[in-house]
This record gives sequence, C-alpha cells and structure tokens, in this order.
Amino acid sequence: MSTTTGIRVAALDDIPVGEGITVDKSITGTDDDIALLRDDDGTVYALNDTCPHEVASLAEGWVEEGFVECPMHSSKFCLRTGAVQCLPATENARPHRVEVREDEVFVFPNQAP
Repeated sequence: MSTTTGIRVAALDDIPVGEGITVDKSITGTDDDIALLRDDDGTVYALNDTCPHEVASLAEGWVEEGFVECPMHSSKFCLRTGAVQCLPATENARPHRVEVREDEVFVFPNQAP
C-alpha cells in the first residue's frame, strides 16, 4: 500500500452523487472500513465507516450539503473534517485524504484531508 500515491479504491462513477460506498479495511489497511461519500456537488470524501455512536455504516447514510447523516440515530458528521454536528454521537468520525485523478478515486489512509 502506498502512502505517497494513495490506494485506488473505486472509479468515480462507482459512487452515486448523494450516496456512499464502503471500502473494506483489508484493502486500506485501516482499523475500520472506509466510507467513500459523494456530496451533492460531486466531491468525494472518506470517513471511517462505523458511526462512533453505535455500530452503523455511514456509507448507508444520507449525504448532502457537506454532511453525512447516520442511518441509525441521525447523528450528523462534516464530510470534510468528520466533526460531529449533533447528538446522539459525541465523537468525531475519522477523515482520510482523498484524491480523484482521471475519474479514479484514491484514498490515503490515516492522512488528514
């Protein structure tokens, strides 16, 4: 796994606008799966997939206007920083650096965006 060039994890078209997909931790070498989330403006972000409040996939949440909402209890997280925006979650989601190059999505695990 390259931390200098990133890990190719998806094609841009694999991630519908306003939705997310999960990248298995066996691919990224992280301690959690990574949610690739595509905002309504088309920008792709990466957060740890498991909601820090309770075991739920953020990739299955609602993505819009710079935030993802957890599908289980509606906690909201900033796509760019992972900062929690409302209860019941009280911990931030971990963000990862993402680059889109020629319609290919690369993640830099454990690197800040």
